[in-house]
Amino acid sequence: MQGFKGFSTWARTGRLNLRRFVETGGMPSSHSASVAALSAAIGLQEGFTSALFGVTLYFSLIVMYDAAGLRRAAGKQAMVLNRLIETHFRSPHDDTQKLMELLGHTPFEVLIGGLLGVASALLWNRVHPL
Repeated sequence: MQGFKGFSTWARTGRLNLRRFVETGGMPSSHSASVAALSAAIGLQEGFTSALFGVTLYFSLIVMYDAAGLRRAAGKQAMVLNRLIETHFRSPHDDTQKLMELLGHTPFEVLIGGLLGVASALLWNRVHPL
Protein backbone atom coordinates (compact mmCIF):
# COMPACT_ATOMS: atom_id res chain seq x y z
CA MET A 1 0.00 0.00 0.00
CA GLN A 2 2.84 2.37 0.76
CA GLY A 3 4.14 1.98 -2.80
CA PHE A 4 0.77 3.09 -4.13
CA LYS A 5 1.26 6.50 -2.51
CA GLY A 6 4.54 7.08 -4.32
CA PHE A 7 3.20 5.99 -7.70
CA SER A 8 -0.05 7.94 -7.35
CA THR A 9 1.93 11.09 -6.56
CA TRP A 10 4.07 10.45 -9.65
CA ALA A 11 0.93 9.94 -11.78
CA ARG A 12 -0.62 13.18 -10.50
CA THR A 13 2.46 15.43 -10.67
CA GLY A 14 4.63 13.78 -13.31
CA ARG A 15 7.56 13.84 -10.87
CA LEU A 16 8.85 10.90 -8.88
CA ASN A 17 9.03 11.88 -5.20
CA LEU A 18 10.96 9.09 -3.47
CA ARG A 19 10.10 10.48 -0.03
CA ARG A 20 6.42 9.72 -0.67
CA PHE A 21 7.26 6.00 -0.65
CA VAL A 22 8.20 6.23 3.04
CA GLU A 23 6.28 9.23 4.38
CA THR A 24 3.36 8.85 6.75
CA GLY A 25 -0.20 9.93 6.09
CA GLY A 26 -2.24 10.04 2.92
CA MET A 27 -4.47 7.65 1.03
CA PRO A 28 -4.68 4.77 1.80
CA SER A 29 -3.54 4.16 5.35
CA SER A 30 -0.73 1.62 5.10
CA HIS A 31 -0.88 0.99 8.84
CA SER A 32 -4.57 0.13 8.59
CA ALA A 33 -4.01 -2.03 5.53
CA SER A 34 -1.23 -4.05 7.14
CA VAL A 35 -3.00 -4.70 10.45
CA ALA A 36 -6.31 -5.48 8.71
CA ALA A 37 -4.50 -7.92 6.43
CA LEU A 38 -2.87 -9.54 9.47
CA SER A 39 -6.16 -9.90 11.32
CA ALA A 40 -7.97 -11.26 8.27
CA ALA A 41 -5.16 -13.73 7.51
CA ILE A 42 -5.17 -14.97 11.12
CA GLY A 43 -8.96 -15.28 11.02
CA LEU A 44 -8.83 -17.26 7.78
CA GLN A 45 -6.08 -19.57 9.04
CA GLU A 46 -6.90 -19.99 12.73
CA GLY A 47 -10.62 -19.27 12.68
CA PHE A 48 -12.56 -16.13 13.46
CA THR A 49 -13.46 -17.45 16.90
CA SER A 50 -9.85 -18.17 17.94
CA ALA A 51 -8.14 -16.25 20.72
CA LEU A 52 -5.30 -15.31 18.36
CA PHE A 53 -7.75 -13.64 15.97
CA GLY A 54 -9.29 -11.77 18.90
CA VAL A 55 -5.90 -10.46 20.00
CA THR A 56 -4.87 -9.39 16.49
CA LEU A 57 -8.24 -7.73 15.90
CA TYR A 58 -7.96 -5.85 19.19
CA PHE A 59 -4.50 -4.49 18.36
CA SER A 60 -5.54 -3.76 14.79
CA LEU A 61 -8.38 -1.58 16.03
CA ILE A 62 -5.99 0.27 18.33
CA VAL A 63 -3.60 0.96 15.45
CA MET A 64 -6.46 2.14 13.22
CA TYR A 65 -7.89 4.37 15.95
CA ASP A 66 -4.43 5.82 16.57
CA ALA A 67 -3.90 6.51 12.85
CA ALA A 68 -7.16 8.45 12.56
CA GLY A 69 -7.14 10.03 16.00
CA LEU A 70 -3.92 10.65 17.84
CA ARG A 71 -1.53 10.91 14.89
CA ARG A 72 -3.97 13.10 12.96
CA ALA A 73 -4.27 15.47 15.94
CA ALA A 74 -0.46 15.62 16.21
CA GLY A 75 -0.31 16.57 12.53
CA LYS A 76 -2.80 19.38 13.06
CA GLN A 77 -0.76 20.66 16.00
CA ALA A 78 2.39 20.58 13.87
CA MET A 79 0.61 22.67 11.24
CA VAL A 80 -0.35 25.31 13.82
CA LEU A 81 3.17 25.37 15.29
CA ASN A 82 4.73 25.76 11.84
CA ARG A 83 2.47 28.76 11.14
CA LEU A 84 3.37 30.32 14.50
CA ILE A 85 7.08 29.90 13.83
CA GLU A 86 6.77 31.43 10.34
CA THR A 87 4.84 34.47 11.55
CA HIS A 88 6.57 35.21 14.88
CA PHE A 89 10.27 34.60 14.19
CA ARG A 90 12.45 36.91 12.11
CA SER A 91 14.22 34.15 10.20
CA PRO A 92 12.40 30.92 11.03
CA HIS A 93 14.50 28.83 8.68
CA ASP A 94 17.77 29.54 10.50
CA ASP A 95 16.77 28.57 14.03
CA THR A 96 14.08 25.96 13.58
CA GLN A 97 13.22 22.88 11.63
CA LYS A 98 9.77 22.61 10.10
CA LEU A 99 7.62 19.95 11.80
CA MET A 100 6.12 17.17 9.74
CA GLU A 101 2.41 17.90 9.28
CA LEU A 102 1.16 14.84 7.40
CA LEU A 103 1.22 12.32 10.25
CA GLY A 104 -2.21 10.77 10.52
CA HIS A 105 -5.16 9.83 8.37
CA THR A 106 -8.76 10.80 7.89
CA PRO A 107 -11.28 8.14 8.94
CA PHE A 108 -11.98 7.52 5.24
CA GLU A 109 -8.27 6.84 4.53
CA VAL A 110 -8.24 4.38 7.45
CA LEU A 111 -11.40 2.69 6.16
CA ILE A 112 -10.02 2.30 2.64
CA GLY A 113 -6.70 1.01 4.02
CA GLY A 114 -8.55 -1.53 6.15
CA LEU A 115 -10.67 -2.71 3.23
CA LEU A 116 -7.60 -3.04 1.00
CA GLY A 117 -5.85 -5.03 3.74
CA VAL A 118 -8.76 -7.46 4.11
CA ALA A 119 -9.00 -7.78 0.31
CA SER A 120 -5.29 -8.54 0.04
CA ALA A 121 -5.55 -11.21 2.75
CA LEU A 122 -8.50 -12.80 0.94
CA LEU A 123 -6.60 -12.73 -2.35
CA TRP A 124 -3.49 -14.20 -0.72
CA ASN A 125 -5.58 -16.96 0.86
CA ARG A 126 -7.14 -17.76 -2.52
CA VAL A 127 -3.73 -17.91 -4.27
CA HIS A 128 -2.00 -19.78 -1.42
CA PRO A 129 -4.70 -21.89 0.30
CA LEU A 130 -3.87 -23.76 3.49
